[in-house]
Amino acid sequence: MNQNNTLVINCGSSSIKFAVINVNTENTLISGLAERLGSENAVVKYSKDGQKGERSPDGEDHQAAISCITQLLTEEQLLDTLVGVGHRIVHGGEQFSESMILTAENMAQLETLNHLAPLHNPVNLLGVRAIESLLPALPQVAVFDTAFHQSIPAQAYLYGLPYEYYEAHGARRYGFHGTSFRYVSAKSAEILNKSEDDCCFLAAHLGNGCSATAILNGKSVDSSMGLTPLEGLVMGTRTGDIDPGMAEFLCQRLNMTLKEIMNVFNKKSGLLGLSGVSNDMREIQAAAENGNERANLAIEVFAFRIARYLGALAVSLPRIDALIFTGGIGENDRLTRSLVLEHLAILGFEMDGDLNAKNGDPTGRISTPSSRLAIVVPTDEELMIAKDTASLVR
Repeated sequence: MNQNNTLVINCGSSSIKFAVINVNTENTLISGLAERLGSENAVVKYSKDGQKGERSPDGEDHQAAISCITQLLTEEQLLDTLVGVGHRIVHGGEQFSESMILTAENMAQLETLNHLAPLHNPVNLLGVRAIESLLPALPQVAVFDTAFHQSIPAQAYLYGLPYEYYEAHGARRYGFHGTSFRYVSAKSAEILNKSEDDCCFLAAHLGNGCSATAILNGKSVDSSMGLTPLEGLVMGTRTGDIDPGMAEFLCQRLNMTLKEIMNVFNKKSGLLGLSGVSNDMREIQAAAENGNERANLAIEVFAFRIARYLGALAVSLPRIDALIFTGGIGENDRLTRSLVLEHLAILGFEMDGDLNAKNGDPTGRISTPSSRLAIVVPTDEELMIAKDTASLVR
C-alpha cells in the first residue's frame, strides 16, 4: 500500500489528540480525541469522512488509549499507510532547535529536560513510549514548541537574574507555540507574495493558551512566553505576566503553599479568575452582553494585554509588514480583534468592520486599505508536525 500518511500525536495529562494526515494532499483522513484518561470514563472519540464515532479503551491510562487508537487505525486500513509518527513535545530546551527523529540516546537527553516543563514533557514522552511498545518498527519524530524560538537573541531571552542560574540551570525565556508561529509566518509570506526571508511580522496565537511573537525574516526574535507557558498574555486560566512578589504576598496573606499558589497561577486565573464565569471567551462575552461587569472587565484586560505586548514586541522589528491573528480566539473572535486593533492605532492599524465580521477577506485581511495590514491566518500545527515527520523519515 502506498505510504503517504503520518500519525500525529499530542499527549496531554488526561487527553490525547490524534490525526492521520496525508502530507501530499494535506488532507486529514481521521482525527480524534482520547479524553478523561485516568478515570473509568475514559473514551476515544473520532471523526472520519464526516462520520463520528467513539469507543472505550481497555484501560484508563495513555497506553490503553493509544492501543485503542492503533486498533482503530488498523480497522480503518490506515495503520499500514503510515510513514511515521510525529509527536508534539512542549519543551526542547536549548539542546533541540529543530525537529528530530527519536532515538534511545536523544530520548534520554529529553528526559533530562523534564524539570523545564514538568506538567507537559513527561506526559508528551508517555505517548512516545506507548507507540514504541505497540509499533516498534515505526519511526517517531519529536516536534518542539520551543524550537522556533531558539533564534531569539540573548538580549531578549535572558532574565535579570544571576547569570549562573542560566548557565547551570537553563533559566531563560524559551517561548512556546513555535510550530503554530512557524506555520502562519510561512502562510503570511505567501499572502504577501514575498519571500519569508524578507518579512517582518507581529503574530498573536490566541486560544486557551496565548502568546505573541515578533518574526523577522522567518525567525522568531522575541516572544511573550518565558521559561514556562505561564508568562506573557492573560490566558484562559493562566495569569500571564505578574509581579513575582505576588507569590510572597499570597503566602503571607492567605497562608498558601507554593504548590497552591502555582495551582492558582496556572489553573484558576486568567479569563476564568477575572470573569468568575469561564475560561471560554464565548461564554464570557455572552455574560458581558447580559450585563456581567466582571465578564466585560475580563474581555478588556485580555485585549489590552495583547495590544501592550504586541506594541512592546514591535521594537524587535525594523518594520511591520503584517499583524497576524491565529488560534481559536484569534481566528474567530471579532470582538477581541477589534479591541486589540483599536489599542494599536498608534502603530497605524485600522480595522475594517465588515471584513472583521467575516474573519477576513479571501486573503484574511481585516484592516482598511489605508491601514497597516492585519490578517487572520488559520493555524495548522498538526500539518506542520506531519510534514516535519514525513520529511525526516524520508
